[in-house]
Order: sequence, then C-alpha cells, then structure tokens
Amino acid sequence: MTLYRYTFAPNLPQAEIETALVLSVIAVEGLHGEAQTRLDGGDMLGRAFGPRVIDASTPAGRDLAKVFTAVLRRAFGEDSFRVERVHPVQPQPANPEVRQ
Repeated sequence: MTLYRYTFAPNLPQAEIETALVLSVIAVEGLHGEAQTRLDGGDMLGRAFGPRVIDASTPAGRDLAKVFTAVLRRAFGEDSFRVERVHPVQPQPANPEVRQ
C-alpha cells in the first residue's frame, strides 16, 4: 500500500485546500469515472480539516495524488504544503512459540 500524507502551511485557508481537492477529484473522475474515483479516493471529501492522506495503491488513487499535488503547487506554491510517503505499519503475525 502506498499512502501520501499532505500537510499544509498554517496560513492556508482550509476552504481553498478543500476546493483544490474537489477540483482534483473532478479531474480524476474524468479519467476513471465517478464510481471508481469515489471507491478509490472519495472518502477524502468532507473530512475534518488538517492533514490529508491519499491511498495511491490504485490507478485512480495515484492519479488523485498526482493531480492534487499539481493543483496545490500551482495554486499555493511549493512552500505552502508538504507531501510525504507514509509507510503503514503492517501487523506482525503472532509467534505461537513466545509465551507471556
């Protein structure tokens, strides 16, 4: 699984970040269709403000991450946000030989 976390400069208006995300989702819907985009990344809309995480493990998710990054760069500039790859913690199988 490939996840990207976006964090934003404190002075960025949250409404404009949400608008950038909506525009990005609309663009990705043009490529993958509304249903596929909603399945792969639509739960990002309407969440509480703060960092956003995009699951880029599907083609629609990858395109959403690319488009959102491009829209943020154009609208707000390179220094207005940060995007980083997040490595999700995989649960380790229980070792039956280890007793507590």
